Amino acid sequence: MAADSFDELLAEAEARPARGWDFSWLGNRLVTSPLPWSFEEIVLRHAHDSPDLLDMGTGGGEWLAALRHRPARTVATEAWPPNVEVAGARLRPLGITVVAVDAAPDNVEQRPEEERGRLPFPNASFSLVTNRHESFVGSEVARVLDASGVFLTQQVGGDYAAFYDALGLPRPQRRYPRWDRGFATRQLEAAELRAVEGLEGAEEIRFTDAGAFAWYLQAIPWIVDDFSISAYRPQLNQLHQRLQRVGPLRLQQPAFWLKAVKAV
Repeated sequence: MAADSFDELLAEAEARPARGWDFSWLGNRLVTSPLPWSFEEIVLRHAHDSPDLLDMGTGGGEWLAALRHRPARTVATEAWPPNVEVAGARLRPLGITVVAVDAAPDNVEQRPEEERGRLPFPNASFSLVTNRHESFVGSEVARVLDASGVFLTQQVGGDYAAFYDALGLPRPQRRYPRWDRGFATRQLEAAELRAVEGLEGAEEIRFTDAGAFAWYLQAIPWIVDDFSISAYRPQLNQLHQRLQRVGPLRLQQPAFWLKAVKAV
């Protein structure tokens, strides 16, 4: 890719559809460092002992389909319409139902007694609920968990200042509290869930070219407000010139995971 021109890189990024959460087509143009924990292994330890599993915000179903063990009754939710179709095509042959839901607002933006982000399941429907990088309403998670249920979540991001820096843009003014383990713990406790385990860390993402960076921002539109390749072409060109001189761009995002159970 180093030999490709800036115009070719951006043309490829614009032409490539963003469906599901499979970024593997970029190969080593986008490399994510492993976190200090394996969320997959954490989930597997609980999935082996659970009669069912609800995976919230399954994306294109890539992670759930690759999970080495799933309970016989496994259900997934997804809020983004294009991903509902992608996830359904991938997961239905595996016996997994994909349910379209309304997106929950970002956790830091939620109001007390939040009415959005409802889950279309009866009370006490699941023994295990997982959530990777998806907003959630704590009271809804608590409602669908049975009395001995477990909620496992991994969250990455919430502070995207480094992406603005990479584009030479002013950092957005913080309007809400920081999304971190402490905030999530307090939110779960308000929903009568007790956080019993977890850890904080950071994820490093390495981009080798401006096209990979542009496509990533296009695929995850909440990182940079109102991002489009055409609107940010001058900034992307500056980034392209910089990468040609100094090599790959390395950015860090905060991350954490939590295990919560029904409060006693």
